[in-house]
Amino acid sequence: ILYVAVVLLGLLIQQTVVYPIILKTVAKRNPWQFFRDCREVLMYAFSTASSNATLPRSLEVAETKLKLPPEVSRFVLTVGSTANQNGTALFEGITVLFLAQVYGIDLSFGAQVQVVFMSILAGIGTAGVPGGSLPLIMLLLQSVGIPPEGLGLILGVDRFLDMCRTTLNVSGDLVIAAAVSKKR
Repeated sequence: ILYVAVVLLGLLIQQTVVYPIILKTVAKRNPWQFFRDCREVLMYAFSTASSNATLPRSLEVAETKLKLPPEVSRFVLTVGSTANQNGTALFEGITVLFLAQVYGIDLSFGAQVQVVFMSILAGIGTAGVPGGSLPLIMLLLQSVGIPPEGLGLILGVDRFLDMCRTTLNVSGDLVIAAAVSKKR
């Protein structure tokens, strides 16, 4: 339960603190109105757990409701559906640290920093499909000496967490598209 709570708390902080700050300061938009305009695509992202499946809806909302320039939104959202997986990176880092605790493996500070950087890189390379992060988590686990079969401990809650992190990933893509549109 604590594992799920920590993942959800991290995702919630990103969604309710970090993204609104970017929207206010960089994109010069009202975060409440922005997310209200995005609710349809965020519900779709949650239900499909796939950034790739959500991409057509994201493009439609970006251009019709958010009024972002098509040349910006099409580029940023397309790249973001596979390269901007910050919810996934956060999830992967927490998962590795959780499984290290389960197995009683004391990760040095250097190993923890390695997990953070590898999670960020793995988040960039993760496929935008349900469960796309699981193979990369196995590689992360092996890289710091944690048995990869420990992944079985989180499989029961992974689908729900996948839905939540996909929503954050898609939301982040739209926030970045708005920020880039304002800066051009």
